[in-house]
Amino acid sequence: MATYLITGTNRGIGLEYCRQLQQRGDSVIAVCRSTSSELEALGVQVEADVDITSETSIAQLVQCLGGRPIDVLINNAAIVERMTLETLDTDSIRRQFEVNAIGPLSVTRALLPNLKSGAKVALMTSRMGSIDDNTSGGSYGYRMSKVSLCMAGKSLAHDLQPKGIAVAILHPGLVQTRMTNFTANGITPQTAVQGLLERIDQLNLDNTGTFWHANGEQLPW
Repeated sequence: MATYLITGTNRGIGLEYCRQLQQRGDSVIAVCRSTSSELEALGVQVEADVDITSETSIAQLVQCLGGRPIDVLINNAAIVERMTLETLDTDSIRRQFEVNAIGPLSVTRALLPNLKSGAKVALMTSRMGSIDDNTSGGSYGYRMSKVSLCMAGKSLAHDLQPKGIAVAILHPGLVQTRMTNFTANGITPQTAVQGLLERIDQLNLDNTGTFWHANGEQLPW
């Protein structure tokens, strides 16, 4: 039984991670800003009131864990605030950088003492963070923050490899969640997480730092 710590767990993909991991017998630490009835019903360990943009809040989480070993850290918490060039909002861009890029990096750094050799770190990014794959423009804050997260993941892969820690940079696909307004064109969270867990299970020091689609496709930078 492995111990997984997941951020952004009160709904959507994060909640589904908790559900599937709990069902397969793994130990789950569910981190979120505010909990939900669906999350509480799973019976996993819930650490609420954690703001990944606050160093103080992250430090309180670390203290609460008390050195407990973590086998897999899944940085899932994220926000999207849509905009065009005409509706550009620099405050929104800053917020998305804080949550989507700086937050996961800060959480990973803070939890390094809990991550031993053989541990894994997964960063939930997006295909919208691929420069090569950008064929439509727009979404400035989200795209820019996810590109930054991809770069952070690549650097983490290099920095953590000597410690025996592998890093996955993951795109879940287009998923039917609140973030996508439950798009009819998307896949279910269940399908997305099944693929994501396959990528994490297959992660090792030989393929660390790779940008993967949940379906196994390697994505362009």
